[in-house]
Amino acid sequence: MPTQHEVEEARIREQIDKIVEGIRAKDLKALEQVYAPDVVSFDVEPPLQHVGIAAKLKNWTNVFTFFQDVSYEIRDLTLTVGDEVAFGHGFGRLSGTLGNGTATSGMWVRATFCFRKTGDTWLIAHDQVSVPLDIPTGKGATDLQP
Repeated sequence: MPTQHEVEEARIREQIDKIVEGIRAKDLKALEQVYAPDVVSFDVEPPLQHVGIAAKLKNWTNVFTFFQDVSYEIRDLTLTVGDEVAFGHGFGRLSGTLGNGTATSGMWVRATFCFRKTGDTWLIAHDQVSVPLDIPTGKGATDLQP
């Protein structure tokens, strides 16, 4: 019989699966269900922070406009789960077919998710996506693999 900790971790992993499925389906309504209304997102595109669910969904709208078909995968996800908050980190990659018909394998990014439990539901209250910085050139290192 699973422990309560194992049950909660499984619920969080289900939320992450919903993100993957929502992105692949370009389903903003599904994505809206996994984020807290006051989510703060440190995404790879400017500005430095995106505050609120509308700003987060605008980022996903931009992705869906850029890609004709899109896929998303997460690797090496590690979770730390408390009673009311949890965090996870791993690697994510968007790939697919661009609007001009060009297929792309995308790039791997570092991803961090911070969850807050609301009732029985774990919602993302903060996320961060980044790429390592090549200090001599000042450019992101986008060709790395996990």
